[in-house]
Amino acid sequence: MCIIFFKFDPRPASKNAYRLILAANRDELYNRPSKCADFWGNGNEILSGLDLEEGKEGGSWLGISKRGKLAALTNYLDAKPSADAQGRGFLVSNFLTDNVDSYSYLKKVSTEGHLYNGFNLITAEFKSKGDTVCYYGNKGNAEPVILKPGIYGLSNSLLETPWKKLQHGKSLFSSVVSRELSSEGLVQELLHILNNEELQAPDLAQESQGEGYSRAMLRALSALCVRSPGYGTRSEDLPYPSLPAAATKLSFTQYW
Repeated sequence: MCIIFFKFDPRPASKNAYRLILAANRDELYNRPSKCADFWGNGNEILSGLDLEEGKEGGSWLGISKRGKLAALTNYLDAKPSADAQGRGFLVSNFLTDNVDSYSYLKKVSTEGHLYNGFNLITAEFKSKGDTVCYYGNKGNAEPVILKPGIYGLSNSLLETPWKKLQHGKSLFSSVVSRELSSEGLVQELLHILNNEELQAPDLAQESQGEGYSRAMLRALSALCVRSPGYGTRSEDLPYPSLPAAATKLSFTQYW
């Protein structure tokens, strides 16, 4: 399981504002082999963590490229995933390496969504001529959507599904991004949110979707920062474009 909060503001009113602020937790089995964020690809143009699980090597959950592309993935909570489904992490890696734009990529992915277990995918491009952020979830609408400026939350249901943990985290995130903070201060405040272990249980909406999971596991999954035996939050990722004057520059902070 994972969680993502982001504010998309392609034309910020303040010259010191960010066009995108994104904060994400990656939750995974502790013993699943992974590599922390590093450069890879042609000319080392891509920066992301990588999955090293056998058969899934090279997939990712979140990454950026020097061309101003960003992709982020969450799984859809499902107690009975298919063992034969394709690896979802390749959806991130393939976008970062392809030359196709955000919406066209998701349009293609939407025709193949049945090949994967449930997922949510955000793709974005940040260019001097304009920014685009798109979303597609294979358990929701058949077509991807181009997102309007705003503040969004995404966990392990569809975009903006009001699970208690999502509402709690989005409220905290909204409060932080409304303040004028230094880049260092912003990172520290976002990390404070991502490290929040307060349980948001019971949550009937989460429990209904997660039918088949134990009550103890669903309770653990109700926190922004998941802590349970054998499974929990593995990394915290904070990629965001730099100040508007450097239109296509992206920063990436990861805590492993």
